[in-house]
Amino acid sequence: MTLQETRRSAAVELRQRFDAALAAFIDRQDPAWPDGAPRGALDSLRRFVLAGGKRIRPTFCYWGWRGGGGEDRPEVINAAAALELFHAFALIHDDIIDGSDRRRGEPSMHRLFATLHDRHAWRGDSLAFGRNTALLCGDLCAAWAEQMFHECGLPAAQIHRGYAAFALMRTEVIAGQYLDLVSGVGDGSVASALTVIRMKAARYTVTRPLQIGAWLAGGSRALCAAFAEFGDPIGDAFQLRDDVLGVFGDPAVTGKPALDDLREGKPTVMMALARDAAGRAQAARLGALFGNPDLDAAGAEEIRAIIVETGARDQIEQMIRVRADAGLAALAEATLPAPVRAALIELAAAAVDRTC
Repeated sequence: MTLQETRRSAAVELRQRFDAALAAFIDRQDPAWPDGAPRGALDSLRRFVLAGGKRIRPTFCYWGWRGGGGEDRPEVINAAAALELFHAFALIHDDIIDGSDRRRGEPSMHRLFATLHDRHAWRGDSLAFGRNTALLCGDLCAAWAEQMFHECGLPAAQIHRGYAAFALMRTEVIAGQYLDLVSGVGDGSVASALTVIRMKAARYTVTRPLQIGAWLAGGSRALCAAFAEFGDPIGDAFQLRDDVLGVFGDPAVTGKPALDDLREGKPTVMMALARDAAGRAQAARLGALFGNPDLDAAGAEEIRAIIVETGARDQIEQMIRVRADAGLAALAEATLPAPVRAALIELAAAAVDRTC
């Protein structure tokens, strides 16, 4: 087996350990589910959390722990896996806000419960039922993330150190989501879009998970600062890639319809660049098509053509590369064990150069 195959096998094994920890935690909640309460929410959440996802955040957390001098142990797997429950909360609420019908190739949570309502011919508004039930499911994931983190098995003092970064991450994500909403009705500038991705996605994908792991292990402030120098640009590049895939990606691979971001009028950096560089005719077409809830495939293809013609897609690719290079340069300067550095280099590549 080659070194690359060995590393790939280790990454798969790590993901399987996260999945096992998540399944065990959710299954432990089963006896606590109140008698008489329908089990649909519990069963649906279990499927949603365990069926799909790249486990990026738990993996960065694990390697932050190892970078802080922690040894491999099941307790840190539990703590890191808790970040996936927080991610589930963020995804469920984000899909409600964005009106997205698909997630990971399956119906989004609010759509799943709306369909359930229709199937049983229950009274009332099926869409409202779906949204409200999904909100509760997202809230439960947020509560479970806290519980799993605090019950991970590490000493209380270590959990307390790591929780400071966890709490900061939680606040940043919610503030970033609010800023995203404000940006959607504001100027839609490149600067505001970049601020949104840093707060809403970049830090909670890479930087904070790394720092949570490092603090859990008793890592130094210098290490956490180094992780920020690496994680912030890599996280930005990750989200910029996500925005490109939201428009140009293959839905069969991404698991999300390619029309969602365009129909929603999602204020991404790429769209801000396209608007800034558009000629009069192109700007008029973007105004008519982008954010139109009735946008069809032909209209979406016209938007894609304008993005390419204005050079916005090339600019985004350049921004992704500049940020990836900056992150890797910072990583090269950080004082880390060689296996940790190698793992983070591979994780950075997987986060930036991906098709889903």
